[in-house]
Amino acid sequence: MTRRLRSEVPDGSPRWATRRAQWHALGLTDADLDKPKIAIVNSSSGLAPCFSHLDPVAAAVKRSVEAAGGVAFEIRTVAPTDFIMSAGRSGGHVLSSRDLLAADIEAVVEGARLDGMVCLASCDKTTPGQLMAAARTDVPSLLVACGYQSCGRLDTGERVDIEEVFLRAGSLKFGGITYDGLCDLSERAITGPGVCTGMGTANSMHIAAEALGMTLPGTTPARANGETMWRAAEASGAAIVEAVLDDRRPRTIMTPAAFANAVMSVLAISGSINCVKHLQAVAREAGSGVDVYRLFEEYAGTIRPLSAVRPNGGDSIEEFEDAGGALAVLKQLGGALAGDAVTVTGETMAALTARATVKDERVIRPLRDPRADHPTVVVVRGSLAPDTAIVKLSVTEARPATFEGPARVFDDAPSAIAGIEGGRVRPGDVLVLRGLGPVGTPGMGMASQTVFALAGAGLTGRVAVVTDGQLSGLVNKGIVVGEVSPEGALPGPLGVVADGDRISIDLDARRVDLLVDEPELARRHAAREPHRVPGDSSGWLSVYARSVEPLPLGATLRGNDIPASRP
Repeated sequence: MTRRLRSEVPDGSPRWATRRAQWHALGLTDADLDKPKIAIVNSSSGLAPCFSHLDPVAAAVKRSVEAAGGVAFEIRTVAPTDFIMSAGRSGGHVLSSRDLLAADIEAVVEGARLDGMVCLASCDKTTPGQLMAAARTDVPSLLVACGYQSCGRLDTGERVDIEEVFLRAGSLKFGGITYDGLCDLSERAITGPGVCTGMGTANSMHIAAEALGMTLPGTTPARANGETMWRAAEASGAAIVEAVLDDRRPRTIMTPAAFANAVMSVLAISGSINCVKHLQAVAREAGSGVDVYRLFEEYAGTIRPLSAVRPNGGDSIEEFEDAGGALAVLKQLGGALAGDAVTVTGETMAALTARATVKDERVIRPLRDPRADHPTVVVVRGSLAPDTAIVKLSVTEARPATFEGPARVFDDAPSAIAGIEGGRVRPGDVLVLRGLGPVGTPGMGMASQTVFALAGAGLTGRVAVVTDGQLSGLVNKGIVVGEVSPEGALPGPLGVVADGDRISIDLDARRVDLLVDEPELARRHAAREPHRVPGDSSGWLSVYARSVEPLPLGATLRGNDIPASRP
């Protein structure tokens, strides 16, 4: 050992003595105390299948670390899962738990002065939360994508997955499916552990993490408990110990070039719009100065979707993995890729993609022959969204580029759904759903149920949606403008929209505008009551609401200026 480990403390000091006593009680020897000490970050939980298989993965990583000459300490974190945890407090614990997870990791890894960490990435918020913690602590880090779930089939042989359940539930009250039929879908949709099977947020962020250089190459996406996942787990120990000894830290990997690669990868896979705010949060924690929203605007002009995995098209995530996965996408980006970006293994993207293969160009096409001639993740601005907003476009389904209509305003999702079911929302309207932003809910609720209720009512494409809420990575039909900033709870135009106001959306021009004159808006702003955080004033969501930054900054927690580097 030539380099001093950050976990080392002076022999004979009080801290050395107490740490030695604690670790000897766990069976470690004095020789172990001189080894790299690696955290295995495990969000195992019995609450959802996303996390139910992680304990054996953690055990495999532990064996791998020990075989490579390190000491492994398994640590547990909060396990955020959208479909389960969106039930309480209007879904406020969904996004906010990402930042809770990042702080959870920081507290242990920084408090114990561990030398590195291997993070088991699973459901939507674990990957960005782990990347944020890696960027914040700047401790050598590696993510292992723990895979997507297997799905079932109906008696007809038709594939059914969690996406279908989520979508069809919105049509129950409109006769699009029976209660028994919905129960049948629910019982067949998931046949194994892991994250949602579509190109939703979880799989999109796993791929983005590889494009950032923070996973072992060629390991995303992966079948849960499949060969790729186990290969990554078993190789992680040697990789993280080498990264520690070589002092290969996240901020040397997650550079502006790496974020450019991640943005291009999301555009190429037609990934979830949630990747935009998550990557921005990671960039902010890394002190990189990168504006991810501007990168999406820049690369939307040249990077087209190279794949069309459900719900963006007919291909399955299994076909995408078998075609070469993230590494094949990066190879197909060709000269657009920032090849000098370095990965956690120390290799450059150029070297990795040079030896990568694309096993099926029907599934993952080259940049010169994309699946569509338009970008599918689009940043829009305008008088209704002076900071930013996001639109997800389908790869395969055409839709009008413009929409103008009167606003129908709702301040929470249940009211909006009731308005749809009661006939208050009519063809030609722009449904405005506000109060679901990071401060407003607080913690950012899910607007997707409202969008799926429109689908159930047969109003997709006939009613546009403008919301400050976050959307499932599975939402890609109709004209839906999400994550409007400033959000409705803060001073800004969204908070003063009234029923009947004309709203114009022009996707080609990348604009969403409120067609109300300035004097009238000024009058409304002057009369508006200040926002008050709903619910208790002492819980986690109250802390989050008082601390969260706006979406264009990644909705991270303020309170510290992030330095350019750490010692």
